[in-house]
Amino acid sequence: MFLNKNGSSESQSAIKNIVTLNAYTGKYYIFKGDKFQPLKKLTFDKSNFVTSYLSNKDFITTTTLVSRSIPQEDIADILEIKAYEELGLDQAKDYVISSYETENAGDEREFHLFIAETEVLNELYLPIKQETKYLDLIVPAPLLFKALYTREILTDNGVHCFVYFTKNDAFVTFYGNGEYLYSKSIEFSMEQIYEKFCEIEGEQVDRNEFFSVLETEGLKATDSKYQQNFMKIFGEIFITINDIIIYTKRAFQLDGIDHMYIGSVQGPIVGLDEYSHNYLGLPSADFNFDYNINNDEWYTDQLQYLMVLTSMIYMEDESSVLNLTMFPRPPAFVNRASGQFIIATFAAISIGLAYPLYHLVSSYANDAKSYALAVKDKELKAEASKYKKIIGAKKAEISRLDKELNRLAQLYGGKTKTLKSIYKEKVDYRLKSELFYIIAEELNRFDVYVDRIFTKEDTLWLSLVSSDDRKLTELIKHISDTYFEKIKEIDIALIEKDPTNKHYRGLLKVEFR
Repeated sequence: MFLNKNGSSESQSAIKNIVTLNAYTGKYYIFKGDKFQPLKKLTFDKSNFVTSYLSNKDFITTTTLVSRSIPQEDIADILEIKAYEELGLDQAKDYVISSYETENAGDEREFHLFIAETEVLNELYLPIKQETKYLDLIVPAPLLFKALYTREILTDNGVHCFVYFTKNDAFVTFYGNGEYLYSKSIEFSMEQIYEKFCEIEGEQVDRNEFFSVLETEGLKATDSKYQQNFMKIFGEIFITINDIIIYTKRAFQLDGIDHMYIGSVQGPIVGLDEYSHNYLGLPSADFNFDYNINNDEWYTDQLQYLMVLTSMIYMEDESSVLNLTMFPRPPAFVNRASGQFIIATFAAISIGLAYPLYHLVSSYANDAKSYALAVKDKELKAEASKYKKIIGAKKAEISRLDKELNRLAQLYGGKTKTLKSIYKEKVDYRLKSELFYIIAEELNRFDVYVDRIFTKEDTLWLSLVSSDDRKLTELIKHISDTYFEKIKEIDIALIEKDPTNKHYRGLLKVEFR
């Protein structure tokens, strides 16, 4: 089966909401009004635009060239033939083949082909279709990143590499100057990473604990077992990614990769961007963008956001988004053959009866309208009189209440000032005797003496005397560590030895909070 890019057949004017589906995990969201939130159950609603994506592992993609001399109406057939020939597709199977043309100044036109087995699409999406009745848009996952450039979230300059880990797939995608170049799946989905971790450990690790540590601590896990195993697994991952980068640079004649974005369905993995930067030598960042979409969840799968943006772009211009859906919504009633027949029949009958019915209906309509208006006029006059009286009474009441409100506001303001003053004196004031007692206890503990003391507001100066300079430093460290919540600043300018008695002296400054 060959689909062109203009797959929708119904006007988008009645669409109010966007429903995004992850067919692999059964997670659904709805963008309604200005809110993006989880959807517990799928239902049929004509006002919903239904979108899903197809994982990179579930389709084949390639580029092919077609002579510019071939007429446009034959392009679809030629591309389908080339897909079967160049990719060696099984003639016994059915496929959905979709394409879009890339800019090419040569003698031949260049097309990106995306091919998926209908059996795979049916297995994934038929259960969903039973609930929603249709799927407006199914986008290959790597093409979702195009929305970042279309919506100017990323600039379309340079070459960007996207690495994304989903529950059942992980894939690497390259864009050059905002245009899709290449994508490839790697055998490191979230489930496969968990299984490799258990294989290294030699035992089954608790799944919830594993994903909790991966989400919250990542490669900076405090447990050395987790940290070492994560480093080993992601080391293998980046070896694979590096091979893909080398191939892509050679195949597309790229000078280099300008930036890498790494994300996962679980959220950003702590330390992975730094590890990537150090391992591959590429500027790296978390795949976590501001889409200007309201959502109360602490983290939502980034592909869900991208499906919302892609749906918006598709509704604005269907030709700008590649669509693999086999389950489009039915055409509008006026575009169906049965609908056109019914409309034509009704129109013919209506034309024949129109003239005599027009005069009869007009006469009855005028009489009925005159009577209804007379009755309505009488009712409205009575009601208007009643509400005028009510409004007058309410205005007088409002004026009285405004005066009372001003009086109470002045009274309240005075009492508030008084209470704040009392509270400050009773609660905020700290007894200096309590602070002196604390300092005295610590002086005694460390065998340090005071020969002079001076205080001003919350600052205390103590002239300390001790037989050992280490006692002075230990005392200061102990006070700083123990009473850091009560002390704003502690400092001793100089510790010096008294030549007359061989004692050590220092002037200690303590500022309390």
